[in-house]
Amino acid sequence: MSNASVLPLLEADGQGAVPCCPPLAERPMTAVEAETAARMFEALGDPVRLRLFSAVASHEDGEACVCDISDVGVSQPTVSHHLKKLQDAGLLAAMGQLLTPRAVA
Repeated sequence: MSNASVLPLLEADGQGAVPCCPPLAERPMTAVEAETAARMFEALGDPVRLRLFSAVASHEDGEACVCDISDVGVSQPTVSHHLKKLQDAGLLAAMGQLLTPRAVA
């Protein structure tokens, strides 16, 4: 029996969750699922982006203002660059300065 769990992907409108990919031991991934997961893993492969994503995901109420999470040891333009990479990978949703995680463990 596998103890793998599905990582839900929260829709931007906050309505429910759908899995981003199947558990690895469930079945082989399709090419589309593998590409989606690879983009997410690539985005999280950077320590600054991983810290930013963790800061948003663990923030009170599951959302955070950019100003509350930007203390990661890099300049504000670099924080913006990394947040954009996380958004492009489908890991964060943004409404103005407010960020919410889209993929949650």
